Amino acid sequence: MAAVTQQMSSLPSGLRICTTAPDILYLPELVFGGLVWILVASTYVTPINPQGWVMFVSVFCFVMTFLWLIIFAFGAHKNSSAWATADFIYHLIAVTFYLSASVILANVTIGWESFTSVQLVFKYYQIDIAAVVFSFIATLLYFIHCILSAARWKSF
Repeated sequence: MAAVTQQMSSLPSGLRICTTAPDILYLPELVFGGLVWILVASTYVTPINPQGWVMFVSVFCFVMTFLWLIIFAFGAHKNSSAWATADFIYHLIAVTFYLSASVILANVTIGWESFTSVQLVFKYYQIDIAAVVFSFIATLLYFIHCILSAARWKSF
């Protein structure tokens, strides 16, 4: 209920980031982004495989989201409208990166489908399927955060 009653024209700090929209999405973004990072890192990568981009996106977004969480938790933004703008721009970049990485990862996973008769390849195929699902969930979370950040930015 606190997420509904918070003014959109202010940036939360401290524990309020765990109760206000869109900032409550930081933790799920970290969880699902971390799962993508772990799953892609544990799969088989061939030389022509574009999963390097997926790794870059998952690590970059994980680190930046963690830094963003720390900045907001400690109130370093000082309720500045520039930080609201930066929050919107970061999440717009993150959703664009994650969408491109999710599509690439899904394409790579579809390529594994023809090799699923080999037991070892089937294991990597299953890991890639899980990574694709979590990657699209992370994309959705970043998209929702981006939309809510844009609404907050407009109200400043």
